Amino acid sequence: MTKRSAIRTKDRFRNRVVVLFHRAGLPFGPMQLLTVPGRTTGIARTTPVAPVTIHGATYICQAYPHADWVKNARAAGRGTLTRGRAGREVDLVEVPLAERGTVLREFPAQNPRGVGAFLRNGLVAEPTGEAFAAAAPDVPVFRVVARDRQRG
Repeated sequence: MTKRSAIRTKDRFRNRVVVLFHRAGLPFGPMQLLTVPGRTTGIARTTPVAPVTIHGATYICQAYPHADWVKNARAAGRGTLTRGRAGREVDLVEVPLAERGTVLREFPAQNPRGVGAFLRNGLVAEPTGEAFAAAAPDVPVFRVVARDRQRG
């Protein structure tokens, strides 16, 4: 049996609103849209994400255990990151466990509104950088790399 995401109905609704606003060209906060092909159907799936930027590199952290976008990103290794109507093709490189803590430590400072999802889902015990770094074994992190247009 497949484990389902721990996302609540309220959060699903909020995600749909974020997607709608972005597609209308009205982005807000740190939110961006990540679109990746489904691992079995190939159909594009879109979810809001709140990237973290460290020394010019962009990272995406997963706040919902068993999130389908993570499985799809692992399978495809690529996607589209969109802010408002501007999108860019990207490669999604999973960050090794040993390096995740550094990225996760920055999450609460850069995305304070996103901390609640990590708390609700039991991934962190408190909203501190140290608690986020300690959650590294349970939180997949992807580095976003601009796609080389010549590779396709």
